[in-house]
Formats: sequence, C-alpha cells, structure tokens
Amino acid sequence: MPNSHLAFAYLLSSILFIFSIRGLASPETARRGNLLGILGMVIAVAATLFSPLVHEYLWVLAAILLGGILGTFPALKVKMTSLPQMVAAFNGLGGLSSVFIAVAEIISGADSYLETSLGLIIGALAFSGSVIAFAKLQGLISPKALVFPLQQTLNLLLGLAVIALCACFVIFGNKDLFYALAALSILLGFLLVLPIGGADMPVVISVLNAYSGLAAVGIGFALNNILLITVGSLVGASGAILSYIMTKAMNRSLKNVMLGGFGTKAQTAQTTSLEDRQAKAGSPADAAFIMENADKVIIVPGYGMAVAQAQHVLKEMADDLHNKYGVEVKYAIHPVAGRMPGHMNVLLAEANVPYEEVFELEEINREFATADVAFVIGANDVTNPVAKTNPDSPIYGMPILEVEKAKTVFFVKRSLASGYSGVENPLFYADNTIMLYGDAKKVTEEIVAVLENN
Repeated sequence: MPNSHLAFAYLLSSILFIFSIRGLASPETARRGNLLGILGMVIAVAATLFSPLVHEYLWVLAAILLGGILGTFPALKVKMTSLPQMVAAFNGLGGLSSVFIAVAEIISGADSYLETSLGLIIGALAFSGSVIAFAKLQGLISPKALVFPLQQTLNLLLGLAVIALCACFVIFGNKDLFYALAALSILLGFLLVLPIGGADMPVVISVLNAYSGLAAVGIGFALNNILLITVGSLVGASGAILSYIMTKAMNRSLKNVMLGGFGTKAQTAQTTSLEDRQAKAGSPADAAFIMENADKVIIVPGYGMAVAQAQHVLKEMADDLHNKYGVEVKYAIHPVAGRMPGHMNVLLAEANVPYEEVFELEEINREFATADVAFVIGANDVTNPVAKTNPDSPIYGMPILEVEKAKTVFFVKRSLASGYSGVENPLFYADNTIMLYGDAKKVTEEIVAVLENN
C-alpha cells in the first residue's frame, strides 16, 4: 500500500475514532459509537497489514489470532458486575503493550530515546497500577487503602529516581539503565495505587485509562506513527476529562489521585454512635403498598443491584408502578455508583430502561424533597449523609444523592453492613427509613408479585 493510501486510511480511522468517542458521550448513541470505533480499528489494522512496514505476516497474524482469542472468550463470559475488572485489565494490557514495544525499539537499536522512555514509563505505570486496581476490584486483595509509614516519601523518591534514570538513559543510551527504568516504573505504579481506597476505584480506572493513552502517544512518536499519536491523544484526553468529572463529582483533587494520595484519610469515630440504634425492617408487601399509593418514586441503583442482576425485574417493577398505578418513576444515578464510571447506566440500558427516565445527580437531587418514596437498591456510599456531616470521614465532601429528604426511604440490602468505603450509613436508622433485607433481585421480585396481584 503506498504511503499516501496509508495516510488516508489512518486519517479515516482517526475521524471514526473521534466520532466514536462523541457517540459514547450519550447512552442513546453509545451503540453507534462502539460500531464506529470497531470500524475505525478494522481499517487501521487492515491498512497497517498492507503497508510497507509489515514483512513477517505469519507472526503478525499469529499475534492477532492469539489476542483475539484471549480477548473474545473472557468478554463473552464476563458478568456485568465484573466489567470494571475487565476495563482495568484492558488498561493494564494497553500499558503493557507500550512497555513491550518500547523494549523492542531499544533492542532493535532505535535512537528515539526520549519518546521511547516516556512511553515505557507511562505504560509501566498503567500496567502495574491496573494490576492493583484489578486485584482490589476482584477481591484478591483488600479494597481498603494500604498505607504504611513514609509511603509518600518513598513514592517521591521513586519518582525522582525514575526521572533521573530517564535523563541518564537519554544522555548515555545504556540499555541497562533502560531496563532499570522499566523495573522502577512498574514498582512505582504498584505503590501509587495501593494507598487508594476501594471507593475511589472509578476515578483510578479513569486515570489509568488516560495513562494507557498517553503511553501510546509516546510510543507513537518513537515509531513515527501518526495513528498511534492521534488515538493515544484521544484516549489520554478523554480519560483525563473523565477523571476530572469523577473527582469533581466526589469533591476530590485530581492532583491527589495522580500522586496516589486519594482516599487515604483515616476515618475516625462516627459523630453519633450507631451501636444502640435500631433499624426498622419491612417486607416486600409493605414496600409494594406504599409505592402503589405514591405519586412519585425515585429509584437509586447501586452495586448491590449489579451483583444480584436485578436490573430487569427492577424495570418490571417500575413499569407496573407507572402503567398500573399511575406513579411517576425516575432513576437517580450518582457519577461514581458501582465500580466504574457509567456502571449503572450500562446496567439500566441493558434492561431497556428509557433514557429519559434516568437522571444524573445534579438533575435529580432537588426532586427527592418532593418524592414520596426513594427506593435504594444496593447503593450505600453515594447516599451516606456522613459525607456532609463528618469531616474525618474518607467520603467527606463527596456530593451524595439526598434520598433522606424523601417521605419514605427503602433500602434493599442483605444487612446493615457498610459500603465499599467501609463507612457506616446512619441513614439506615432514620425515622423515615425502612430496611428490606435480602437479595436485591429476590426482594424486588416479591414486590412485583404483590403489585401484579393487587
């Protein structure tokens, strides 16, 4: 393929990727955005295969086949609750590919030391950071922040050592320095994510996504590949913007996230002891009776709904309330509900919940005061009023869904256990709260049965 044709194919792929990201900005156009992204990648891969750069087709095709198999089977089997882990894994693999390419470039004798080093460093951070994020999300290690004395000092020294090694390698070109740089960068990635609490994983995933994109930019400059530079810039910029949106939604500092200091603040005692308080328990029949006589019900989904795969029966409950009893039903989504940005939106879209019934925090919060019922299914931290009242809490300052303002609040949970952040929720014991204990799907099914039989 002539260089002019290759350049045109890369330009077309870049345009498709831009429209793909634009489509992913809205649930209504997300499916089209995905298809455009797939088409762009197919064109990019095909154009590269037929370019003068490729000589060994056997190895390239074998790599594509292997990668396709390793990617397809886990994607087909992955549960919706495990999507965050899959995204973390993809971020890590993207970073690892940049590391391998950087190493291959140095072995082959390339002299683009600075670009290759930057791609290596950022890729290594994305890889090792994603390994820790995956392990926390998967429950392989504790989701709590792992903090030890002088941790930030150690991270600072490692960061300075990485910069010094990078400078020395660029100046002297010693391969041993390059390999040492790779090892230190991987170690730094581990240590940056370990002190981040599990409740902050949505932001971490966004940051690591940005890292993987920026790593591709560095490698793109090293290979003089325009498409890698363009696509890496798109991924890096979109990941950075999403990270900013997430941190703003949690009233956090993006700088602290990037430096691995996010979520490390220790929680002190609750302002009010919860030990002697009693939570009121109700039944699905109680919930059905109150909701069928309500004018407005706001549903707040959380990770517990995802675990129970209750989104479909929840949609059935909402349809019964609206169609049979004339109740106005809306869904309230917190930006960091679940384990990754947009997790709840994806689940509700899977259940064919109309997009016009789903509202973000800023749009819906003021309506809780006029709602008869707030039906919280599997959510915890994003409704916890401690975020507004206890400055010593790890979630202090995070905007929450103000479900406590509704006349009646139903919490569908297995127990009174704290959320992913480890912070107890005093709202469980409020006068207007009724706990519905049990599996989210089973409880909602029982509510639906009562609604349909009345």
